[in-house]
Amino acid sequence: MSLFEESIKLEEEEYRLIRDYIYDYCGIFFDMSSKFLLEKRLSRRLRIHGHKNFSEYYRFLKYDPKCAEEISTVLDIVTTNETYFFREQPQLKAFGEEILPEIMARKDKTEKRLSIWSAGCSTGEEPYTIAMIILDNGGFSGWDVEIFGNDISQRVLQVGRKGVYGKTSFRSTDDYYIRKYFEPVDDKYRIKDSVRSLVRFGCLNLIDRNKMALLRKMDVIFCRNVLIYFDLEAKKRVIQNFYEKLLNGGYLLQGHAESLINISTDFEICHLKNDLVYRKPLKKEVFNELELR
Repeated sequence: MSLFEESIKLEEEEYRLIRDYIYDYCGIFFDMSSKFLLEKRLSRRLRIHGHKNFSEYYRFLKYDPKCAEEISTVLDIVTTNETYFFREQPQLKAFGEEILPEIMARKDKTEKRLSIWSAGCSTGEEPYTIAMIILDNGGFSGWDVEIFGNDISQRVLQVGRKGVYGKTSFRSTDDYYIRKYFEPVDDKYRIKDSVRSLVRFGCLNLIDRNKMALLRKMDVIFCRNVLIYFDLEAKKRVIQNFYEKLLNGGYLLQGHAESLINISTDFEICHLKNDLVYRKPLKKEVFNELELR
């Protein structure tokens, strides 16, 4: 919206309708303090589609054949997709130095498959970071490795698939990784195919259990600073979905300011040297098998 364009008035009842529609669609919740933000950010969408008020726009969102495309655009506009490579380094250190070796030791003689999910991956820096750490580990050569990055926004997923990034994405990246896993393109860097080949992107709503059922079981799920947009009930639904998609002994890695307090008691807390993470408990028979090795 231009600086000179006035916002279209968003009445309280219209706000509740649109807010609840977004919540029912994907679990993202806006309280009354966000009314002005939605009014300001969505007014341009009304003008683009020729709607005089938000009541007309709400009916468009709910019933128009292009509503799925429009709600994707709305979520782009009203949420923040800021991220960068190697974000939250202590947790990544725990992942590379403690979690990966534990998974390798536990699965090496049974199934050489490593499946990792970057939930709410935005423009792709997180799943590519995970791939670089796995490649640098060196111990997963010959394994079936897949990293799935999802977001609800098609726009940010296109950036991830393209794999070309500017300098703001490298604010926490050691030159070693840039030299080894990227190639310069004009004033930016493109991720190399050795990294790209491990990552698959898909549009997925975290509360859509039907589409989530199509995913394979995961060894690790990263969901960092995504659920801050969700209310308590939606968080519980998403975390339950994660629990069901994790293999026994699988790990859930959240943002450092997040926890499962009042959300779930299904996970056990793992106090690693470099970080505190959550884990789906191993079944007793798996423990017995490990004790026999």
